[in-house]
Amino acid sequence: MIPAVIMDNLPALLIAVPLIGAFTVPIAGRFSDSLRSLWFILISLATLAVALLLTYEVLSFGTVVYTFGASSPSLTVPQDSGGIPFRIIFTVDAMSAFMAVSASIVGFTVALYSIVSDSGLSIKDNYFALILLMQAGILGMVCTGDLFNFFVFLEINSLAGAALVACRVDKGVAVEAGLKYAVLSTLSCLMILFAVGLFYGQYDALNMAVIADNIQYGMLDKIALVLMVAALAMKSGAVPMHFWTPDGYSMAPSSATAFLVVASQASLYGLFRVIFTIYNITLNWALLGWIIIITGILSMVIGVTMAIPQKDVKRLMAYHAVSQTGYMLLGVGVGLAVLGDDIMMNNIGITAIEGGIFHIINHAIYASLLFLTAGAVFYRTRTRNMNKLGGLGHNMKWTMLFFIIGALAIAGIPPLNGFSSKLLIYKSIFVFNPVLSIIVMIVSVLTLASFVKVFHSIFMGPKLPEYENVREVPRPMLIGMGILALLIFFFGVYPQAVVDVLITPATNALVNQDGYISAVLGGS
Repeated sequence: MIPAVIMDNLPALLIAVPLIGAFTVPIAGRFSDSLRSLWFILISLATLAVALLLTYEVLSFGTVVYTFGASSPSLTVPQDSGGIPFRIIFTVDAMSAFMAVSASIVGFTVALYSIVSDSGLSIKDNYFALILLMQAGILGMVCTGDLFNFFVFLEINSLAGAALVACRVDKGVAVEAGLKYAVLSTLSCLMILFAVGLFYGQYDALNMAVIADNIQYGMLDKIALVLMVAALAMKSGAVPMHFWTPDGYSMAPSSATAFLVVASQASLYGLFRVIFTIYNITLNWALLGWIIIITGILSMVIGVTMAIPQKDVKRLMAYHAVSQTGYMLLGVGVGLAVLGDDIMMNNIGITAIEGGIFHIINHAIYASLLFLTAGAVFYRTRTRNMNKLGGLGHNMKWTMLFFIIGALAIAGIPPLNGFSSKLLIYKSIFVFNPVLSIIVMIVSVLTLASFVKVFHSIFMGPKLPEYENVREVPRPMLIGMGILALLIFFFGVYPQAVVDVLITPATNALVNQDGYISAVLGGS
């Protein structure tokens, strides 16, 4: 039986657990490496457990509103506030819970993987602390109901991400990539802060529900929308603002890269939350929907075409991550474009949005697996150059198997999870615009061709003399990759169960502005 004090404070614990871990992991490292690794895993496991419990509570009882500093955390609008929720408030609906579970799953597998793969880092204590700090930032972004605190958690996420990108140094190349990530993140955060200032100046509020309930959609609101959409699209790695992703993803340690993918998706969540929850019916749906559709198509096409000629396996995967972001944007963009038409919305709009949201967790899982397999190859060979690799499948059979699973999933081959979410997108966009469906299918074919090349370059062929004695990676790394591989199969074989339990509630919560406002303001 879980104590009531824990169940009543799950939103706070979701942030507190990784934050406490971030500050205590270096202390544990002062005693022994084993204690540090064990504590890191336990913190990651505890964070996943809190996320699952919170998701269960949300799906069972509805949106959870948690007010920090109130006499009762569940008190939506404190009586001494004059009806305005001025305290820090977490609003965890099914969409927020879905994102928290996605981030926590990746966090736990990354923890298992990194205790061995990154044990050679000279800053390993700080490295594990930064991983947990970035996780806290991601979870705060997806759970807060306050725009200024969204900015704060985005800053935490960005600072930790920049440090993780630069941590290997690598003759200054990684430091350059980290600086690029930091500069872009600073620009994005400033744009968001400026937009938050515009909201506060007009409505004297920072809470998203209050702003949504009072928004007039004047010129300042339109400027704020442009700023936030541009900033969050940039942070999510969408074309044409994707220029940081190849350097950032390729230079960071592979376990950190997996988290950078999740961090990008948290920014994508912020983009969707702003559009649906704050603006909703005041928007020109068709115009904004087509802007996001075009951004998604550009991301898909440019990402996959830039990936094909790459020789660095992680840089290749980074461009594919850009391409896959396009699927999420396309699905939600189609849903936006038809939102004003009730018939089209019921027929294809909801399905398109469900496909885009389903692809978020699917991409988090298979992209993380692919980056971890690339890290396993680097762990044994110390190179990411595919022209210098070959024949590793003879000695690294499990890594090769996990790579195959991830590659087939990203290409959308059944019965793996990538196919499940792409099918929802295919079905909806074919009705919406058949030309778009043709482009999407061509991108999938090119994705498969690209990963066939990678597979042949790294794992096939005779053993190269310099890798004659290469062995499989240690067991914790294999376990981390194995968990992700099993999830890929489960989400692919039982997609309807995942859609019914997680995706449909998340979609309904995202598009239901009235429900969000009512949960926070009590129907006001």
